Parts: sequence; C-alpha cells; structure tokens
Amino acid sequence: MTLQPTAPVVLDPTGVGLHDEHRRLRAHGLAVRVDILGVTAWSVTDPALLKKLLTSENVSKDARAHWPRFEEVVQSWPLALWVAVQNMFTAYGADHRRLRRLVAPAFSARRIAALEQVVETIVTGLLDDLDTLLSTRSGEPHEPVDLREHLAYPLPISVIGHLMGVPAERRSAFRALVDGVFDTTLTAEQSTANTGRLYEALDQLIAAKRAEPGEDMTSLLITARDEEGDGGRLSDAELRDTLLLMISAGYETTVNVIDQAVTQLLTHPDQLDHIRAGRAGWGDAVEETLRHEPAVKHLPLRFALSDISLPGGQIIAKGEAILASYAAANRHPDWHGETADAFDLTRAPKDHLAFGHGIHFCLGAPLARLEVATALRMLFERFPGIELAVPVDELKPLPSLISNGHQTLPVRLRPSAA
Repeated sequence: MTLQPTAPVVLDPTGVGLHDEHRRLRAHGLAVRVDILGVTAWSVTDPALLKKLLTSENVSKDARAHWPRFEEVVQSWPLALWVAVQNMFTAYGADHRRLRRLVAPAFSARRIAALEQVVETIVTGLLDDLDTLLSTRSGEPHEPVDLREHLAYPLPISVIGHLMGVPAERRSAFRALVDGVFDTTLTAEQSTANTGRLYEALDQLIAAKRAEPGEDMTSLLITARDEEGDGGRLSDAELRDTLLLMISAGYETTVNVIDQAVTQLLTHPDQLDHIRAGRAGWGDAVEETLRHEPAVKHLPLRFALSDISLPGGQIIAKGEAILASYAAANRHPDWHGETADAFDLTRAPKDHLAFGHGIHFCLGAPLARLEVATALRMLFERFPGIELAVPVDELKPLPSLISNGHQTLPVRLRPSAA
C-alpha cells in the first residue's frame, strides 16, 4: 500500500523541476493531497482514475455550488479567478450544456477548415519578418532570436483575435493580462489587480462590438446576451467570462505547445529526421508534444459532490477539491510503459489528456492542432538549419504551476531555404 504524506505536498509555484515534482506525486499512488498556494486539493496523477473522475457526474467544476470553502477562498487566494469565473469552464450540468452550445459553432469542422488559409497567411508573414530581421544583421546574421516572441506568441494571438474580432491594437494588452492569469507567483493583491484590468479590457471590447458589431464570435455572443429566446440568453457575467475563456484558452496554451514542440524537435534531432525521412508527420510531432510536454500541467479545480472511495482505501470527501494533474498522468508508466519519459514521434498510441477529457474536453483542440502543425511545418521548411542558441537546461520555465512553457526560446536561424 502506498503511504500518504502526513502533510499535503506543496506544489512549486515557480514551475522549476516540474518532472521531478510529477514523479514525486506519482510515487504517492493514484492521488495525493497537495497544497496549491495555500489551498488543499487531491492531485490525481493516475490516468485511469483521472479519466473516471473527469467523466463522473459526481464531480463538478462549479465551486459556487459545490465547494464549501468557496466564499472564504476567493477573498484571498491568488488563483481565485480560476474558480470564480462564470462560463462553461466552471459550469455544471444544464448550465454547462447551455454555455458550450453557444460557443461550439465557432469551432466546427467547417470553421476550422476556413481558418487554414488564415493561419498559413499569418505564419508566412511572421517568417517573412524573421527573414527581414536576418537580412538587417549583416555582421551578426546568426545572433539569437527569441522564437517565443516572434512566432509562438503572435500566431495564436492573431488567430484568436481574428476569430473573436479583437482589434490588432488591443491584442498586446490582452496578451499581458492573460499571462498574469497563469502566473502563480503573483500575490493575491497582484492577481486581483490583474483581474480588474482584464475585466476592464473585456468591457471595452464588449462596448466597442455593441457599437459596431461584426461577423466575429464576440458580436455573436453579445447578440446571444441581448436577445431572448431558446434558453440561450447569457448573463452579463457569463458573456464577459466566456470571452475571457475563449481569448485566454485560445492563446496561452497554443503558445506553449509551439514553444515546447520546437524545443523538443531541436533537442531530439533523431525525431526531426523521422519527419524529414517521411517516417512521421507534423501531426505526430504535435501529438507527442501534447503528451510529453502538455501546455497545462495542473488544472484547477473540481469538487466531489459526495464521498468518492479510491482503490487502496483513500476517500475524497464530499466538498473536497480535486486537481487534474495532466502532465504527470501523461507520462505515467502504467499508460506509456518504461518509455513514458521519452520523446518518440513513432510512439503508438500517443494518447494524452492535454485537452482534458469528457464533457469539458477543449473545444479549441482542432484549431490548436492546426496552428501548431502549420507553424512547425513552415518554420522548419523556411529555416532548415535552425538550432537552439543555449543549452536546453538553461531555458527558464514560466513562473507557473499551471502553464508549461519557457520564458524565452532563443534560437539561431539560417537564411531561407532556396
């Protein structure tokens, strides 16, 4: 029987040493109590148990309704926004179905197919900018370039800006504020101030779109808020928080997948050779990155609606919080064997939980896959000699126990391929 620690395992808010931390969590068994910035929750790292809980009607994401500590915690917890928002991320039952139904059309197969050319055009422009940057460095053409800043960031913020109708001049402001949502080193005061500025920016976007609506998703959601009928009306809070969810989830996570995919391919040249030799494709690189280095490590929070008995005698009591520890589960040896820690594009299958599981599975998964695969294909075609500019162990992680990416991604580029 696996022994549980006498006190909760304290999760590192800085994101340093994440894989060692995940191994420690798995060593405690299927689930273990953890401390998340002062809040205790059950971290679930066993993939089979996690899938079961993610599809259980006995587990909710609605903190207001099902977490006895909600009113107390939101007053001072730096991650209060993660449980206080009112959108499909935290909804349960009929409310979740209602809110998801309003957003789902934006991510239909037809809409994603229509975005393929948009994504390619954006990537082409970003790579052209990098070419121009290289051409101006006559003396130092191979000086490092931050690929996170020049590709991983601007691509998804441009795509989600296009989809949501966020004007180009507003996007940089949203970027900085969304980064703050995922930064788990902020104090409660800093987090509250960031949330206030974020809501102010969202209110300005809503006011602008009410004045001049377009064909974008923001305008469509405003219409759903302002018009009665079909049980689909949104409250003001739901409208604002749904926009927050779509902009933040559609941006931050994709940035990290592009970042991690490039990092893994550059540090595993044998795997890049598989693609160049036709033994694997860019889609394989995307899926293995999502398994090996998912954009989200831990996702707060879910709550038990009644006592949940676990194998081995543990009990998640009614009202206790549950943390989905996706990154630790993705590399669980019970799922992917002794090679779970290896980055292998030929792995079959490449199953993972990077986009969640069950009714809360990420609606934007097809769009994220499209963006990352397109960025990788066009980047390595344009700059086949690309290389990391620093040893991989010198890349600094984002200050977050949620996000899994690097603060910068310095690379050296070669001139364009003929």
